[in-house]
Amino acid sequence: MTYRVLLKREPEGGYTVTVPSLPGCVTYGDTIEEAVKMAIEAIELYLESLREDGEEIPTEEDALEYALSVEAHA
Repeated sequence: MTYRVLLKREPEGGYTVTVPSLPGCVTYGDTIEEAVKMAIEAIELYLESLREDGEEIPTEEDALEYALSVEAHA
């Protein structure tokens, strides 16, 4: 399965990773490589938990992704 992940650089260092298609699936790594490794582990555990609970496994088949730029007025 393929899931899109978002990495956010944190001011104190490291990266927070979220998985938009898996609500609450969040992890962290000190480097991008570690963050990606942690994301894979978090996704696997998340999916395992869903399977054990008999819940549907979300996919990104119908997901559309856009990046929007807006002007911010102070």
